[in-house]
Formats: sequence, C-alpha cells, structure tokens
Amino acid sequence: MVFKQRVLVGASLISIAGAAWVDPSVLDACAGYTLQNPLTEGAVFTADLVLAGNCSVFGADIEQLALTVEYETDSRIHLKITDAASDRYEVPESVLPRPSPSGNASAETAAIQFSYTADPFSFSIYRTATSEVLFSTASFPLIFEDQYIRVKTSLPPSPNVYGLGEHTDPFRLPEFNTTRTLWSRDAYGVPTGTNLYGNHPVYFEHRTTGTHGVFLLNSNGMDIKLNETEEDGATLEYNVIGGVVDLYFLAGSETSPVEVAKQYAEVVGLPAEVPYWSFGLHQCRFGYSDFVDVAGVITNYSEANIPLETMWTDIDYMDRRRIFTVDPDYFPMDRMREIVEYLHDHDQQFILMTDPAVALVEGYEPYDRGTNMDVWLKLPDGTISIGLVWPGVTVYPDWFHPDIQSYWNIEFTMFYSPEEGLDIDGAWIDMNEPSNFCNLPCEDPFQQAIQQALPPNRTTTPPDHDTPIFVNSTGVSRRRKRDLLTPQYAIDNAAGALSSKTAWTNVTHANGLVEYDTHNLYGTMMSTATHEALLNRRPGLRTFVITRSTFAGAGSKVGKWLGDNLSQWDHYRFSIAGMLGMASIYQIPMVGSDICGFGANTTETLCARWAMLGAFYPFMRNHNSDTSISQEFYRWPAVAEAARNVLDIRYRLIDYIYTAFHQASVDGTPVLQPLWYQYPSDPNTYPIDLQFFYGDAILVSPVTEENSTSVSIYLPDDTFYDFTTFAPIVGNGSEVTLTDVNYTQIPVYIRSGTIVPLRVKSAMTTAELREQDLEVVIAIGRDGTARGNLYLDDGVSLVQESSTWITFTYANKTLSVDGSFGYQTESRLKQLRLLGIDSEPTTVMAGGERVQTSFQAQSKSLLVSLDKALTDGFAVTLSE
Repeated sequence: MVFKQRVLVGASLISIAGAAWVDPSVLDACAGYTLQNPLTEGAVFTADLVLAGNCSVFGADIEQLALTVEYETDSRIHLKITDAASDRYEVPESVLPRPSPSGNASAETAAIQFSYTADPFSFSIYRTATSEVLFSTASFPLIFEDQYIRVKTSLPPSPNVYGLGEHTDPFRLPEFNTTRTLWSRDAYGVPTGTNLYGNHPVYFEHRTTGTHGVFLLNSNGMDIKLNETEEDGATLEYNVIGGVVDLYFLAGSETSPVEVAKQYAEVVGLPAEVPYWSFGLHQCRFGYSDFVDVAGVITNYSEANIPLETMWTDIDYMDRRRIFTVDPDYFPMDRMREIVEYLHDHDQQFILMTDPAVALVEGYEPYDRGTNMDVWLKLPDGTISIGLVWPGVTVYPDWFHPDIQSYWNIEFTMFYSPEEGLDIDGAWIDMNEPSNFCNLPCEDPFQQAIQQALPPNRTTTPPDHDTPIFVNSTGVSRRRKRDLLTPQYAIDNAAGALSSKTAWTNVTHANGLVEYDTHNLYGTMMSTATHEALLNRRPGLRTFVITRSTFAGAGSKVGKWLGDNLSQWDHYRFSIAGMLGMASIYQIPMVGSDICGFGANTTETLCARWAMLGAFYPFMRNHNSDTSISQEFYRWPAVAEAARNVLDIRYRLIDYIYTAFHQASVDGTPVLQPLWYQYPSDPNTYPIDLQFFYGDAILVSPVTEENSTSVSIYLPDDTFYDFTTFAPIVGNGSEVTLTDVNYTQIPVYIRSGTIVPLRVKSAMTTAELREQDLEVVIAIGRDGTARGNLYLDDGVSLVQESSTWITFTYANKTLSVDGSFGYQTESRLKQLRLLGIDSEPTTVMAGGERVQTSFQAQSKSLLVSLDKALTDGFAVTLSE
C-alpha cells in the first residue's frame, strides 16, 4: 500500500509517498500567534494566544490557544499550550502522574526564567545567574493545527544533544539533518536512523557552561528534527500530529550533569529497585526445542563452572504460540514444573515470555475469559479489532479497560500458580508496540495467517515425556473529526503508514481514547499491568519485569532490553549508546542488549568480547534467535573463559551496583554515566559513547573492533587504577592505546577519589554470593581523599524492615566508616585495599588496634587485613 500525503510546498499542494516534507522557509513564514491578556498570579503566568494569520499547512489553524507557565520548583518550569475552546487529548494521569509543584517556587528564586515577546509570540528560557538562553522560539512561529503542531528552538553551534530515544544513533546526536521519529514499532535488526520500540521525548543539552533538559510530555507520533544551516544556525524542531504542547524545562546545573537526570526523575518517577538476584547472569534463546533442551542448558552451565542465575524460555514453550499455555508434547507442564523446582532448589530463578496478543480461538480459555469481560481493543464501529501475531489471528488487550487488571491478574494467577502452574520469578513481555504481522490493507488476516504459516509448525519430534533431565547435575471531546489513519502530516515512520505492522490507529479504548493518541503508551501500560499482576502473585516482593516497548516513566515499574539486535560488531558497539540513553537519561536503569546478538550467527571472538561488555550491562542476558546457531557461553573455549573471568568481576561488584540502584531509587542518580557526566568541562568527552562509567567509579573501555587486541581509549585529566592489577594510570586528557588485550580480557579502571565495596570472592549464585565477606577498595584522589557507599538489605522485599547504609570517607590518611547499621548480615569486612599509596606506613590502626598490612611498591597499593562486623562505625588510620 502506497501511503500518500498532500504537502504544501511554496504555494502548491503535491502528493508524495512516505513521510511529509515541507520547505522550512514556508513554515517560518507563517504569521504565528499574538499574546494577549497576560496575567501573573504568584508562580503562574497565563495568557491567550490569538492567531495572527492563517497558515493551514496540514489543516486549519486553531484560532485561540491558552498558555500557562508555572514555576513548579526552583529548577523546573512547566509550560503548556492547548486549545482555549476545546479539550484535546493529553497523556492520562493514570499513565504518567504529574509531579506536584513544590509550593514555594517563584520567578525570584528560580534557577531558570521564562520570557516572551508578544507580537508575534515567541518565548525563551534562560539561566537566572548568567542570562544564558537555553531554549528560544524567536524567529520560528508557533504552528498549532488539529493534527499538526510545530515548535522550533535555536541551539548553539555544534550542540551536544542527547536523548530523544529510542534509537541506535550515536549517543551525542548528529546535528545535521537528523530526524528522530517517535512511534513504537517492531524493529527487527534495530536499524540506525529509524524509530524503534519505545518513545522518550526528552533531551539533555550539555554546554561547558552547564547542562539542562527539555521534556515534551506528548504521546502522539512526532518527528523531532535537528539541523544546522547557514541561515538558521543550529535548531531543534518538534513536528507532532496531535495532543498539546506540554513542556518541562529542567535547569540542571552549571557544574554537574547528574543534577538534570535527577530533576527528570522528579517528573517521570524514580527508578524501581530490583531484586538482588536480577544482577546475575541470565540465559535465553528463541529456539530451545523442548524441555530436555532447556534442562541441558542449565546442566551445561554448571559443568562449565559458569554461574547461571536465571534461565529463560521464549515462546517455544507455548502450545501453538498461545500465551498462558504449554505445549503438552514438547514442554509438558509437569516436566516444566520439575525444571522450575530444580532451579529454585539450587537458588536459581526462572522467567519466560508473555506477549500481549491473545489468539482468537473459541474454547481457548484466556480468549474466552477476555471476551466475556469485553476487554479487547475495538474498532470505531464497536467490533473487536483483530491482528496477526505468532499464534495467528489475534485480539489485543485494552489496557485502558476498567477490568483489564482483573483479567491480567486472573491469567497470571492461574498459569503462573506455584501449586499447579509455572512458578516464575519475573516476567518478560514482548511484542507490545503492539506488533502486528498483517500487511496493510490487512483485509483478510485469516488468509494472511495461512500464507504466513502462523502459527508455525514444529520442526522436530517431541521427546519422550519421561526423558531424564539433570542426571549429571550439581474520555476526550474533539472539536472536529480527525483522520486517524492518514493525517496530512506524515511522520517518518520506518514501517510506513501509522497502522502498518501494529494495531489500527482508529481503534477505540474503553475510556473513549483512540490508539492514534495512545499508541506510544501501549507497551508501558502492559508493563504496569504486568508489574501489578506479579505483585498480586507475590505480595510484598519486588517485581522483575523486562519489556521491549517503553514510554517516559516506564523505569518506575520495569526494566528494558534493547530489542532484536544482530550478531554484528556495529550492534555490539551501539549497544553502549542505547544503554546509556536508557540508564543515564530516560531513567530506565535495568537495561541491556541481547549479548552476542539475537539475529544472524555470532562468532567466537565477537561473543567473547560481547560477554565481557555484557557483564557491565545492568541487565545481563545471553539470548538469540531460533534461526541462529546456539551461543551459550560454554559453546566455545575462549567465550567460556571470557565469561568466567568477567563474571568473577561482575559478581564481586554486585553490591556496588546494587548500592547505585538504591541511590537511583532515592534521588534519580544515574547508575550508568557517560564520561562527560564526571568530566563536564572536558569537551573531548562529549561525543564518547564507546566508554562509560558503571556506577560513578568503574570506567569500562572495551575493545570495539573486530579481530583486534588493541584499543585506543580516552583518559581525562585524572588518575585511574587498573581493576585487576591496581596499578595507577595517569590521564592527561588524551587517548591512550592499550595493546595485547586478549579475547578474555576487558580494560576496567577505578576512578580516583572513589571507594568501591566488593565481595572478597565470587560465587555460582547470588544467594551464595551474599554469604561472602566484603572488602573495600579506596582509590585515593589527587587531593588525597576518596568517598563511597554500601547499601545492604534482604534483596527482595518491597518494603524493607531493616537496611544498612554505610558511608566510607577517606581524608587525612584516615578512613571513616559511618552510617546506619540496621540489616543483620553474617558477612564481615575482611580487608581494605588502598590505591595510590606512595610509601608504606609505619603503622595502621583500626578501631584502636594495630592491624597487619602488605605494601606493594610497584602498584603503590596497600592491603590492610581486618575482621569487622558490619554493625557499627569505626576508623582506620595510617601513620608515617
């Protein structure tokens, strides 16, 4: 189907296929609006915006708008523009609750200011202290039509703009001819330069003078265009096909980029804390043939001495790809329950996939129950909207239906019953853009199901049911009728028409909202329903949900994997930028890519390198496709060795990153950070997206080129310490080339001025790991100080009865250990390792007693033996 649009170019209308394009000079020539009736009442400014002249580029202009500007906090301005005469769709509060104003903010105390020009209307946001303009629509008129809104701002030359995901573009977005389209789609291969699964209309802009953020709270489809020309300079332009202008301006900070991330968390919600076990290694594959195959993988990891925390299964387990079923021949319930019981008996976990689409088959109980409850998406005429997904012809749950949570709870309670079903420990939700295999115009999905062989037939014979396993083991009113299928402005959707490969955009939800407006919310709403269903199954315990499609605020409930990547070196590389976007900007820290790649065939060297990089994804999972070769870490000697080496590092660091996650849940401090977060005055760090900080202390610098054993890394003007040898390396703001980095190693450094808690040794499960003793590494900074924290709790409870928060501070050759010590643990602090010690001290006193030490002159490190219970504070002092 060719999707054609009528587009105004100069004075004429033409038809084109695909995305809409219009000469920017035509848009810039529109008359815009005039501001009238300004009124300031406390922290709130209101005004009318009256159309100054018709533009009518993609429909009739709305004649009068209402402007509201509120200083919500001293670091946040909320600006909203909507139709003064008629209600318009806005993101429902039930999906993203709005932040409350502080109640004591004002223009006089705010770090940023709003100013405007009345005729023609434009506005700017600038820093109070320096008058530096951060956002300005001067010279670019506001265009506000029923199905097209345009807001355009100037940017400084060569701007450092980050965000506007989900995408696989560079972390620092290219400033020339870049279009970031936000419209959820099933994006196999995660192609660069296209819209992908999720939508996060927020960007951070970093300058040497500070960092600020801009969040457009709008779930409609949009193109956000970055460009730099001689005529206009650098600009950023929103082109949105519905909703309202709902902008949050975040002052950030003139010194620390971390502050803007924390301020964004105040708007969209703090990240959820996750179970301690979720930081272990996860293994999955689309293509495990039967229960014997799954059990064999678990056994083989154990025999290879590679710690496996959580086993996953993809849709292979289902009966004809229908959710909430098991195939009685290939994955019989009793044998699957045996696998789950085995995992739990060995302190391991189990997760499997749940898709949203429900097979349209009478007699299939999940479909019958949903039909009786009337919870499916519907077309405008009231009939059920149907699609085509893995089980064939399907229906889609309506996440706005008042009974949808009850329906989802019932299905989860029954199928995932600990007594009679599969006792899962977390949930994996996929295909929730929502995906649809039916090719437009999709006039006969039943025929297309036959043509596409959906559901697909099994290609192997079922195993004997009794085959031994583990034998060798250890409501909105609208002013006018809108075109919900083909609006005049066509966003640059890589799938084509808005409804291509997804649910029809004219389907109506139970509350009257239409998919045209809410499409980009579908995955996040399924995430919320799944989170609640897991809470219903296991009240009081933290949930663990990994989703594919997200919207702003999703991290408060779920984690995210970056979708169906490929076993290619460029996908290995851009996984870092994708991860940084989610964790350091969008506040979805539990994130990772499919290690070794999902599609195509990996190689031993790629998988070895990826296993090591993947150990520094917060969510570490090996997963690939049924059409690819098997790639479990034990398949190749080099990969197995690489996995063992790096999992030893990861597991010893779990308490460190667990502490970072807790801090993020408290104030939004990012758990992963680009280099410029720590070195904001160093312009060389601004484009770097092949190195990153794991937490705020661990610098990860992987080898990124195929068949290479060397890598050039950037080291800012600071001191770093090799994680394995503890030797110092002094950075001077330049690149350093590392050689002889074999395929089982990854360069990892500790940033000076930090203190890192570690387990003394690793373990095969996180349950065993929690029994190990601890050590603390003190990477002394150039000023002679260092600081770090350790958080301990039971690892699973939603509300902790007791917890421990320890602050380590090193200054004047004394380590002070202070905090609150509520959580009882048998683990003890067994040693300190001080890095950057020029000479051996004569004595070291801990709690008033002299302790044994060992000094290494070559690495300038000092090992201090201790045996301290984590029950109260103490001090360790070095004397010359």
